[in-house]
Amino acid sequence: MDPSFWHRKWENNEIAFHEGEANPLLVQYFKALSLAEGSRVFIPLCGKTRDIAWLLSRGYRVAGAELSEIAVGQLFAELGVEPKVSEVEKVRHYAAENIDLFMGDIFHLSGSLLGPVDAVYDRAALVALPEEMRNRYTSHLMEITGRAPQLLICYVYDQSLMDGPPFSVSNEEVHRHYGDRYDLTLIAGLDIPEGIKGKCAARENVWRLQQNDS
Repeated sequence: MDPSFWHRKWENNEIAFHEGEANPLLVQYFKALSLAEGSRVFIPLCGKTRDIAWLLSRGYRVAGAELSEIAVGQLFAELGVEPKVSEVEKVRHYAAENIDLFMGDIFHLSGSLLGPVDAVYDRAALVALPEEMRNRYTSHLMEITGRAPQLLICYVYDQSLMDGPPFSVSNEEVHRHYGDRYDLTLIAGLDIPEGIKGKCAARENVWRLQQNDS
């Protein structure tokens, strides 16, 4: 998917995907990762998600990657924080207490620049990418995070009924991307009462990915 697609969304304020509160599935299931207070959580393609404020309020440190400068600016404005900004490698680094945001193409973000993370929270990244990009994304994510444990949230629906994003990511696809490198547990599967965009029936699946020994 061309980056200009997401830039247009933010420029035109077409951000129905943005939730005004912390995601209920994060609130309910994040404890499944059993992280200690102070652990560092990476959120790929984070937008200006309120999930960041929720994690910070519970004593976690947060790192995020986001393509849109508009989203990053609005995120820090809503947090009431003035970050320090620097150009590093091919991305722009926004740093504040307990938070690091890397603005630019996530494929330009290296593991050395990201730094150590204790877990990944992926609610909006895998499902935002078309099928032809998801192999590259999942491989890159594992590389830069050192296969950190993940809480992964996916939509599952009949893709022929609606164009993404968000895209449908089946259980079989999750296993294809991650099954060789993680122990996968489907910890919840919930029907979405109104479906995806009110167009078709859908479920949200919540996965816990724990690093295996392979």
